[in-house]
Amino acid sequence: MRCKFEPNLISIMISLSGVHICRVDSKGRFMLPVALKNQVDAALGEGFMIKRSISAACLDLYPKSNWDDMLGKITRKLNMFRNEDRDFVRAYSSGLVALDIDSTGRLLIPRDLAVFAGITGDIVLASMLNSIEIWDKTKYDEVVRETQKDMGARAEKLLGNINLFE
Repeated sequence: MRCKFEPNLISIMISLSGVHICRVDSKGRFMLPVALKNQVDAALGEGFMIKRSISAACLDLYPKSNWDDMLGKITRKLNMFRNEDRDFVRAYSSGLVALDIDSTGRLLIPRDLAVFAGITGDIVLASMLNSIEIWDKTKYDEVVRETQKDMGARAEKLLGNINLFE
């Protein structure tokens, strides 16, 4: 357990898993799948943070407690008097919006973020340990197909020196 920025508030990092396909309605809303909702149940009252991804044409959705934890780690490493650090913060928080789940269990993707990610209909919610990537389904399928081509070599490079059975 870690303390947030405000005294006397406790933050618990929520670990996320799974890939879920959802439909976005004409207003940009989607239902949070039950399996994912159960994982973030403790954070539903706190809400979520959504932003543009810095590494792909998708969106990053964080339970608020996970965002606060990530932001704390980042801000401890950066010096806001350095231009490079300010530029990074600007890009990293680009499009950042707080979201709350509505009474029917839906989240609203802000229009400008939906345009950025090319979201038009079906979306994929892909868990990334402490956040969820939100992809247009067609784009997600393409990215997964491409990254699977060299997955064996990538796994060897990144994990080849780790003995998982110790």
